[in-house]
Amino acid sequence: MDDSDAIDVDRWRDELESKRAEKDEFFAEHPQSPIPPDERDSFDGLAYFEPDPDYRVRARVEVHDDPEPVYVETTAGREMRYLRVATLEFDLEREAEGLTGGTFGLHAYQQESPNEQPLFVPFRDKTTGQQTYEGGRYMELEPERDLETGDEVVLDFNLAYTPFCAFSDTFDCPLPPEENWLEVAIPAGERVDR
Repeated sequence: MDDSDAIDVDRWRDELESKRAEKDEFFAEHPQSPIPPDERDSFDGLAYFEPDPDYRVRARVEVHDDPEPVYVETTAGREMRYLRVATLEFDLEREAEGLTGGTFGLHAYQQESPNEQPLFVPFRDKTTGQQTYEGGRYMELEPERDLETGDEVVLDFNLAYTPFCAFSDTFDCPLPPEENWLEVAIPAGERVDR
């Protein structure tokens, strides 16, 4: 990111750690936790990659005025219908992981519903099935207004999370469609504890 995108990294890290602590508390104590009730006493928190501001990127938005339907498979073998409402293009540069630079894209989806809902961005990457859940991870975006082509949004992979079906078979979760499989490792956000 350039200087115009500078953030207060300490404040960002504190806010991220606070969100993670809240989620751990929800998973440990809330009746709607995906952790089975008989396992909650031994639950000691989710596993995360270390916060890394390099995985907080600006994405260029292309809005699809006439969104195409996409049929997404679920962990229970069903199909869910989503609309591909936008494409998000972003750059990553991480010399530490051997990635010297590249432009990548993810699609954002919404279900057909009159209700306001966040943009759903499911994805797989080179950590999937190894350091992260085999079914992929999710991000959600809640823009403050309707997006237009040419807008920029922040994609913070440090907020990438594991779907509930990773914790219990009682949940049926959409799997990231192949168009959202990234050919790069994104070691940010939630991971599996091995």
